[in-house]
Amino acid sequence: MPQVIDLSTPIQPDHFRWHPKQHLHRTHAQGHSQVTWLSTAVHAFTHMDAPRHFDPNGPTTDAIPLDATIGPAAVVDVRAAGPNAPITEAHLAAAGTHIRPGDIVLLRAGWDQVERIATPEFWTRSPWVTAEAADWLAARHPKAVGFDFPQDRCIRNAIAGLPDAPAEDYVTHQRLLLRGVILIEYLANLMALANPRSFVVCAPLSLIGSDGAPARVLALEGFGA
Repeated sequence: MPQVIDLSTPIQPDHFRWHPKQHLHRTHAQGHSQVTWLSTAVHAFTHMDAPRHFDPNGPTTDAIPLDATIGPAAVVDVRAAGPNAPITEAHLAAAGTHIRPGDIVLLRAGWDQVERIATPEFWTRSPWVTAEAADWLAARHPKAVGFDFPQDRCIRNAIAGLPDAPAEDYVTHQRLLLRGVILIEYLANLMALANPRSFVVCAPLSLIGSDGAPARVLALEGFGA
């Protein structure tokens, strides 16, 4: 039976890393309607990275066509890598034989089932994608790649209180995003996808001039892909 699966992480106002600000600007007692205001980083929770994130001349969020993040998806299970370990080219070659050019590739570590995104361990114990694995993915010509884990090892530096890493250490950003492959980060519920192929709708906010945007991401299971 066809079903719609939400692959998005809810925005948590008390999150220890991103600290989004959500408050009632007006209550029902103050007027005829309730109005909530929200302030958050565009790279918090489930979001899309535009090339402008790492390329000063790259396309911004509002310039990315909708079909860049909507379409057939290949679900690639990388749980074999395990916690705090690299996801290698060999892992992807074994698990990603069904990837087709133009796919949205979903790398599934099931990490939201291991560590909660509200804890530091979500970052400090996460697997990560190696440079060689990112190159392998790029050679398959996906239009977008999504992750349910912090995919670049250096992302954990901020959690550990370490200085930011050099740009080249952000391997998926350097080897995928700068090649025009859109990144979809901090997905959830990928373990709910029963089949190796699905159809994904990633709908980022159209923020003019932005390097990324919060997104609602849905999988349409059983609708064909």
